[in-house]
Amino acid sequence: MTLGQNNKESILLVDGMALMFRAYYASAATGYIRRTKAGLPTNAIYGFMRYFWDAVQKFAPSHIACCWDLGSKTFRTEQFTAYKGNRSEAPDDLIPQFSVIRDVMESLGIPNISCPGYEADDCIGTLAAKFREDMDVLILTGDHDMLQLVSERTSVIIMKKGHGNYMVYTPESLMQEKQLTPGQIIDLKGLMGDTSDNYPGVRGIGEKTALKLVQEYGSVQGILENLDSLSKSVRTKIESDLEMLHLSRQLAEIRCDVELLCNSDSCRLELNHVVVASKFEELEMASISTLMGLAATP
Repeated sequence: MTLGQNNKESILLVDGMALMFRAYYASAATGYIRRTKAGLPTNAIYGFMRYFWDAVQKFAPSHIACCWDLGSKTFRTEQFTAYKGNRSEAPDDLIPQFSVIRDVMESLGIPNISCPGYEADDCIGTLAAKFREDMDVLILTGDHDMLQLVSERTSVIIMKKGHGNYMVYTPESLMQEKQLTPGQIIDLKGLMGDTSDNYPGVRGIGEKTALKLVQEYGSVQGILENLDSLSKSVRTKIESDLEMLHLSRQLAEIRCDVELLCNSDSCRLELNHVVVASKFEELEMASISTLMGLAATP
């Protein structure tokens, strides 16, 4: 079965980590963890498939790839040891589900993409740069950092609260909502830092001031070229934290030049009904087979 019936080719790049964590916590909040008869937790896998398949039906991509983090050590932790150092370990019930969801993606014929030393974001950025030459690129995530990847051929689909609720960012809608270009997202993060990723930016400069500076001067470079125009307080903060400003900007920037083995043919969505239905039968998820319109295995 091939989706994308609009005859226009597009690739959906899935932020696997974002979907798994979202799916896990959405269901764990109820206090009930879905498990197989053998005791394998499957709540995140189940939720992931519901989120994922809703997006596939809504956006009808002809191609799909799913990107993953490999571990906590990346080139960013080498640059700044505290990077993401505030993150707690994944819950015990979630950990075994990461390898199983990769098996599920494999059964769907969807490549799992990752690279040692890089984050899923960098894999997504690299594939977006590669594939936008030939087709429209759709990025499915909950991570607003990805907005820096928006371009004329690349839309970022941010998952909002609840199923089937999305905000689709194009250069126009990004400018309309945030008055920023995609590249300015990186400058903004360099100035204000990111508490989630645990890098500080310029101490004492919050989102409001950072946004005003970027909108007024265009970029970090533009701000530094106009330090004399800034208030004494803001100028002093920037001059005192210049090294961290540059480092934070580097940490915020998604790499688009990772060496990845992935071609468009391997990403074409063509489901083998028997293989997929068999995988969901094994995971005791007949309802997902039904959701996907797959016949039960004979």
